[in-house]
This record gives sequence, C-alpha cells and structure tokens, in this order.
Amino acid sequence: MKKIYSLLSLFLIITSGYGQSKQTEKADKLYDGYQYVDAIDAYLKVVDANNADAYVYKQLADSYYNLFNIKEASTWYKKALETTQDAETYFRYAQVLKSEGNYDEANSQMDMFSKLLPNDQRAKAHLENPHYIPKLADITKTFNVEGVAINDGEQSDFGAVLSNDNILYFTSTRKTSGKEDAWTNQPYLDIYKSVRSENGDLSEPEEVEELNTIYHDGPLTISADGKTMYFSRDGHSTGDFKKIKSKRIKVAQQGIYKATMDEGKWGNIQALPINSKEYTVSHPSISSDGKTLYFASNMPNGLGDSDIWKISVSGDTYGEPVNLGSKVNTSGKEGFPYISEDNILYFASSGRQGFGGLDIFKFDLNENEESVNLGNAVNTNRDDFAFSVNNTLKVGYFSSNKSGVDNIYMAIPICQFETIAMVKDKDTNSIIAGASVTILDAQLNEITAQATDMSGKTGFNVSCENTYTINVSMDGYESASFKVKASEGENVIVNADLKPINEMITETEVKLKNIYFEFNKSNITNQGALELDKLVLIMNDYPEMKILVRSHTDSKGKADYNLKLSERRAQSTMQYVISKGINKDRLSAKGMGDIAPKIDCKSNCTEEEDAQNRRSEFLIVKK
Repeated sequence: MKKIYSLLSLFLIITSGYGQSKQTEKADKLYDGYQYVDAIDAYLKVVDANNADAYVYKQLADSYYNLFNIKEASTWYKKALETTQDAETYFRYAQVLKSEGNYDEANSQMDMFSKLLPNDQRAKAHLENPHYIPKLADITKTFNVEGVAINDGEQSDFGAVLSNDNILYFTSTRKTSGKEDAWTNQPYLDIYKSVRSENGDLSEPEEVEELNTIYHDGPLTISADGKTMYFSRDGHSTGDFKKIKSKRIKVAQQGIYKATMDEGKWGNIQALPINSKEYTVSHPSISSDGKTLYFASNMPNGLGDSDIWKISVSGDTYGEPVNLGSKVNTSGKEGFPYISEDNILYFASSGRQGFGGLDIFKFDLNENEESVNLGNAVNTNRDDFAFSVNNTLKVGYFSSNKSGVDNIYMAIPICQFETIAMVKDKDTNSIIAGASVTILDAQLNEITAQATDMSGKTGFNVSCENTYTINVSMDGYESASFKVKASEGENVIVNADLKPINEMITETEVKLKNIYFEFNKSNITNQGALELDKLVLIMNDYPEMKILVRSHTDSKGKADYNLKLSERRAQSTMQYVISKGINKDRLSAKGMGDIAPKIDCKSNCTEEEDAQNRRSEFLIVKK
C-alpha cells in the first residue's frame, strides 16, 4: 500500500505540469519569484478567459495561502480539489478550513493527506488524535452522549438518577408478568436500581421491591446523603382515588411519597400533604441541601397543562407550592424537573421552541435569566426528558424515545469556562470599545472573533482541557497576544492592555515582533499576519513612508540555503503588506541569510540565541 501511494504522489507531481501553458507562463514566473499579488492578477485573467484548469486553481489557492488570505484560498482549493491533487494541497486546504472553523471538513482533508503521506509527522499526529481541535462550547455540545447497556430494549426505562454512593435508580415497565395499566395496556411502572462501578459500567438491574406496588411507582429523587427518597406513586395503592359510578371506574392521581433508608432497605413511606385526588403531583427532585423540593403538577393556578412548582422542606414540614413562573413554565407541558448541586434546574418542555416533542432545557436559578435549550447533542425530534446530572461524579443521565421506546442515555458534562478579555489603553487605562478579539486553539487555529462592548469586554466559552491564545487588535494600537491556560471551570479574566501604535516608530525602523514562519516554509501564518497588520496601519498613517524588509535566519544549515530561505520570507512578508493595499513602490525586500546575526554566537548558539537571530527588520528608508 505504501508503494502505491508513493507512485500516486509521483504521478500527480508529473501530471500537474500539464496544467502549465502559454497562458500561465507569466503567472507562473511571478509565482516562482514570490510576487504573489501580481501572480494572482495573472492567474485570474486565465480564469476570466475560461482557460483555467485544476493547476491554475491550485496556483491561485497557494498564492492566497502564502498571503494568509483564508477566504480566497478556501474558494480556490475547493475548486482545485475537484481533481485529485498532491498531498500538500490537501494539508493546506485542511489548515484553511480550520481557520474558517470548519473542523469536520478539515479532518476529512487531513484523512486524505494522511493516506497519501502516512509516514509524515503531521499525518501521524492527525491519526493519533484527529479531534484535537477544541471547538467553542455552545448549546449543541455541552455534553457528550453515550448509550447505556442496562436498557430493556422493548420496555420503557427512564428517569435515571445517580446517588453519590454510585447507585443508579430508575423507573421501568420491564416487569411484564404483573398487572397492566387499563389506560395504556402497558405494564405498571416499578423502581429499579443498578450499581455503577469505578469505570462507569452498570450492574444488572434489580427491582427495589420494598418500594414497588402493583400500580405505578416512580420516578424518584435521592437526597445528597442517600438516606431519603421522594418518589411518585399511583393513588390506587393507598386508596386515594375517585369513583366515577357512571363509568364504573376508579380514577387515581399520582402523588409524591417519602421513604427513608433503614438497614439497607427503604421504609417508613409517607404521603406528602400536597397530594390530591383532583390533580397530579409527580416528578420530584430534592435540592442538595434538602430544603427545597421541585415537582411537576397540573394543580390550579398554573400557566399550562402542567407546570414546575417548588415547596420548602423542613423535616416532615412542607411549605405551600410556589409556581416557578414564565421563565420556566409555558402554556404547554413542563415536567421532569431536576435541580443540580450548582443550582441549575433541568426540565422537559413541549411549550418552548425545540427540536420536536419534549425537549430538555436548563434554567440557572443563580442568574434568573431565560431557560436555554440543551441543544441537539441531547434533544431530538422525539421526546427527550428526565435529565439528571451528578456534579460530584461528573456524569448525567437522561431519557429519550428516539429509538421508538423510552431508553436511558448517559450525558458526560464537557468542562467549560468563560475567558473574558478586558481591553484598555495601556497609557491612559481608558476602556477600548470595538476592539477585535480573536481566540485561537492550542495549535493557533482561529476559532472565532468578537468585538468588545462599551465596557471594553468580550467573552468566550471554551473547553477546560485546552490552552488558548487571545489576539487583540484595534486601529491606532499595537496588536497583542495573550495566553489562556487550562482551567478547572473557573472563569478567566485577561487584562488586554494595548499600546498606542506610534510608540513603535523610531528614527530608523518600525519595531514589530518577530514574524514567525512554519519550519522550512515562507508562507505567512496567522501570527505573522497579526503582526504585519500593524505595519499596514502605520504605513496608512504615514503615506510617504517607505520600508525595507530585511529577513534573517539563524546559523543552522548551509549559508546558501539560509540566504534563499530568508529571501523567500522577505518577499512573502512584502507581498502580504502589498496585498493589504500598500503601494508596492513603497516597499523593498532583502534576504540576509545568517550573515548579520543579532547575537554573534555562530555554531554554538543556544535555542534562545537562535530564536533572536531568526528575525525580520522593517527599516525606514523614507519617513
């Protein structure tokens, strides 16, 4: 297989030459001389004349890529790759797609690159960890969802709640040998439990016999210490029902009951005083401090078919029901509340905009803002409900009938934190509104960009496991980069102070930070573009200024090679500035190789000294 791919790469290199013609000679000459701006104009003329082929599209894409023009590079790589190309083209297109935030398609291109060059270090890194890119955390990806092995498959399993001692309680109709509900022709609900191991495996479920009756029992909630349970139960079992003589039926409502653990068994079962023969009280959830019980009910004075309510709890004393209001409840159905340790209320609703059926929402009781849909990682076009999460054990569960029957699914929280950039003038400490703030991942792929508000702030939700870089720019100021370390979930504030840009101009040069390039490459990178944009701003402010770009290498490698590499980098640097609208007559470029080191250490240079010698200088020829 390796030999086949090697031959294919060779074939592609040879056949790519057939794209060259009289029409492209001029453009190719400009491209080979690193005159990318003029080369683009020449290639576009070939396109306009309808004489372009995959070779021209690739050359156009590479020209834009070398100038870090992501949008145009993406357009032309896509057209070039309608025909099979060499491995490097797939790699470059992948980098462009990452910069656009199109990570899934970028991975597809990296897959092609890795097939063509499986021994390349970039291919190996991709294959080892193809999904390394930390996307911004949003409502579609706050949890990773997995199935669980304990579902019956044919009968309903739902309402799973994990106790702090790793017992998963849930409700099921799997006991088919008992009595059936005459209204649904389905088995009655019973409460089951399964023990969760350290690696997350669940034991074979077993019935919690002391809680179950011949009627409906469940769903339920567990106190933080695992010693108290509140659960729903059909009123038939306790004789709490209404007789309708004309139809010869007994109608019972669901109520909430309390049980306590005694010597490994649940007992001392008591009905709560909020139960009624006139309406349903069900789906209990107890707060971590045990002082507030949330539940669903269609009791009078609600907003819809069923609402979320709460009562205070003090021992065996209970307060009056309080409706949670319109930020939670609607004119539709709300049910299956769950209150987490950090005071987030999760619930199911059919009355809010969602994906179909019941959707799961969350309401932050700390902020009292509007309820938020958990997104399509959890919700589907079927019924999704009974969400619970154990923050201590860092795992959640929810239920869905997306397979055609109610099943339990595991939801693993994605740790997130907010990075807040506060942008100010370094000299005056005044707020800078409207500054551009870009966040990049650990591999310096751009994720997204936002502008600061009137208070000089903007924020990003990001994954805890990764590091980030924030780039900040504003007209009239020197752009700056700031590192953001991984967090355990606590928000991070970045004080991004910007220096006024004119402080960068001396009598002899414009002082920029080093323009970094990929190893052995001369195309402009994201970081390089950020720095060169400062020069563009300065030259726009000083329309008579002329600049000589001098590029230096370190002393590693042969002198003639270093000279050629520095020349390519100097040309690429100049071409980028020209592509931003600066007249080419105002710029010149010179590659210095290793002949004028900043630190004269020759072959004994340390890594730090080499880094200082690899530099670009922007000398003022005319001010």
